Amino acid sequence: MIDDSELRARLTEIFHEIFDDDTIEIHDEMTAAEVEEWDSLNHINLIVAVERSFAVKFTTTEVGNLANIGEFIALLKGKLPD
Repeated sequence: MIDDSELRARLTEIFHEIFDDDTIEIHDEMTAAEVEEWDSLNHINLIVAVERSFAVKFTTTEVGNLANIGEFIALLKGKLPD
């Protein structure tokens, strides 16, 4: 089982890679509006990178219903093995 700090560290690395910005610090209330390069293409790249990194799959509906990073982390945690 992955702990919260490791999960957030891995997500932060993915954000840095996808958005080519090592200054991004994710937080629960964070939204796409806070990241200049977060457009529709990078959104897809982000989801695919997270799926690959954590060996999970998200549905379009799941991703479409997310309001912020906190909800994304909760969704991801729900898909990880205990």
